[in-house]
Amino acid sequence: MTTETYKTPTYGNWRRPRKAGLGPLGLVGTVGTFGGLVVTLLASMISLRAAIVVAVPIAIGVAPLAIRTQDGRNVYNMAGLRVSWLRRKSKRQHVYASGPLSTRPGGRFRPPGMLSDVTMLEGRDPYDRPFGVLHHKHRNLFTVVISCEPDGGSLVDSDQVDIWVAMWGEWLSRLAHEPGLRGASVVVETAPDPGTRLATEVLTRISPDAPPAARAVMEEVVAGYPDASSEMNTYITLTYAPVGGSRRDQEEMLTDLALRLHGVLNGLISAGGGSAEPLSAERIAEVVRVAYDPAVSSDVLDVRAQQGGTGLEWSDAGPAATVETVTSYQHDSGVSRSWLLTMAPRGTVRAGILRSLLGPVSGIRRKRVALIYRPIDPATSARLVEADRRAAQFMANSTRGLVRARAVSEVQAAEQTAAEEATGAGLVEFSAVVTLTVDSLAEVAEANTTMRNLLGATRISMRPADRMQAAAFTCALPVGLLPWEQTMVPHQLKEAL
Repeated sequence: MTTETYKTPTYGNWRRPRKAGLGPLGLVGTVGTFGGLVVTLLASMISLRAAIVVAVPIAIGVAPLAIRTQDGRNVYNMAGLRVSWLRRKSKRQHVYASGPLSTRPGGRFRPPGMLSDVTMLEGRDPYDRPFGVLHHKHRNLFTVVISCEPDGGSLVDSDQVDIWVAMWGEWLSRLAHEPGLRGASVVVETAPDPGTRLATEVLTRISPDAPPAARAVMEEVVAGYPDASSEMNTYITLTYAPVGGSRRDQEEMLTDLALRLHGVLNGLISAGGGSAEPLSAERIAEVVRVAYDPAVSSDVLDVRAQQGGTGLEWSDAGPAATVETVTSYQHDSGVSRSWLLTMAPRGTVRAGILRSLLGPVSGIRRKRVALIYRPIDPATSARLVEADRRAAQFMANSTRGLVRARAVSEVQAAEQTAAEEATGAGLVEFSAVVTLTVDSLAEVAEANTTMRNLLGATRISMRPADRMQAAAFTCALPVGLLPWEQTMVPHQLKEAL
């Protein structure tokens, strides 16, 4: 008899795209440095004093580009963020009020900020199911939201998990071939279950002729089980741009998206997404409404269970009032704090690396983890991979010591990525936003502690989205906002799939 040792599959080889330029200067700093040297040399032909007068301002202007934080921001980036925050605060743009008592026309509760120009459309898929489409007018983009019930990883063989991961990578790789697709996101939302869904499911099924003892047991289960249970929702968003020109009308886009949904849903099911279906316009409005006002979650579930729907419209899905501060975002009955991804785990990881981050957390009213993906077309992928390969080789040949050891590791990763891309693998940039929502400002400190504990188990690095909490909160919602289409761009990493 022979025994074969099974090795748990590991994953990795993601790396941050390297920008052109020398060291931390980047492209702008490198051009400025060489341009400054040329100007200084020309000035030195006149006199030494003229050269000094020219060189000092250039050095002062270029030096902040070489000073960078661990997440890659230079002095100008940090100064620009603070100046932007002060300008918004001076114009009272950090405060939002809506509804009949506000000064905004219409008296509706429209979502604020980057969702202010978004409108809701609704179409029918080939199975005649309604699906909502969010139209981002400013960029002329259309977003479809899909609800999933992923298969759990408990009591599942490791080889089956490996198959799911491979199929998920293949699904992401196929997104690069979707005509007009600009980006996708996966939003996993967890919250304590108020017990409404369990009570509706169980109590309505109890037979009138059931024995009193059996009825008492079921009622006790309904009363006690929600205290230790949680609610978990998974959403997939796909954001498209019109193909064949931006003048296509909305009806044509709805028809085009309806025809694509079948293939997208089949791919999700194969990747372990379980039951997947597009959300209607009413359901999307309910998700956004609960995100801004977590206290109404049980009311929304009750109304939907009793009446079959809430009738909520997109124009009433926003909050009544919000206040953005440096470190938090207050909205109706909740206070949220968001974090942005700065560095993926170093080295290789296993499939359950994000399990603690995605799972329910006690003491947190609501938690959302948004993984944002930007598929890259094959032609651009080949160019980017080759550029990263040349940059990694240049850094390895120009460094020594411990820095050289890390540079050699970068070369190996770049070579592997290039080899995988050459054999047909896709390339995708990704980032992540995590939002924790609590009941009051006094609980924000506990949320910070909770987040530090979660990050310690996942080995990823994230930084608070200070001075842009409102934008980060909105990007974590399942509404299809793509950060690279907006003014603030989070750090992105890419991975061969």
